[in-house]
Amino acid sequence: MACHELFHDNELSYVCSMNAAHLHLAVNHLPIALPFAALILLIIGFFTRSGIVQRCAHALLVLSAISAFATMASGDEAEELIEDKAGISHELIEEHEESAETFAFASYGLGVLSLIGIWASWRNKTYSTWIAYGTVVAIAVVLWLATRTGESGGEINHPEIHQATSE
Repeated sequence: MACHELFHDNELSYVCSMNAAHLHLAVNHLPIALPFAALILLIIGFFTRSGIVQRCAHALLVLSAISAFATMASGDEAEELIEDKAGISHELIEEHEESAETFAFASYGLGVLSLIGIWASWRNKTYSTWIAYGTVVAIAVVLWLATRTGESGGEINHPEIHQATSE
């Protein structure tokens, strides 16, 4: 079934006209926002001593890892679409790509740690709390990498960001 047949005459019909750059812009905030939301949930889970809340936080981190994969896949295609446009710096694209790769691999690792955390919590393993504490540290690292990656991505089409950071 073609996209236009699926979304014909409804509010989602714009999905059919999206290219890789649109998709990248649509999904690239998820691997940044989901770890932040998971951190809040994990802290709530610590204070309430709720395993289910902690498992929900871990599940958000697994979704974040999946969204990081989608962001990387769409980013490669988006690069092909914009790299030859006037005013687009190839150096900024490369800087963003390298930063994104590091961020994505850290997100994948956090997703794996979170799968282990879900399993350990579900099975009431004594070390599940230590995994949750380690997850908080890993989230902090991922969020730092997310900040670097997001800023370098913004600089590609927003030169005012680059000017502000170089002053």
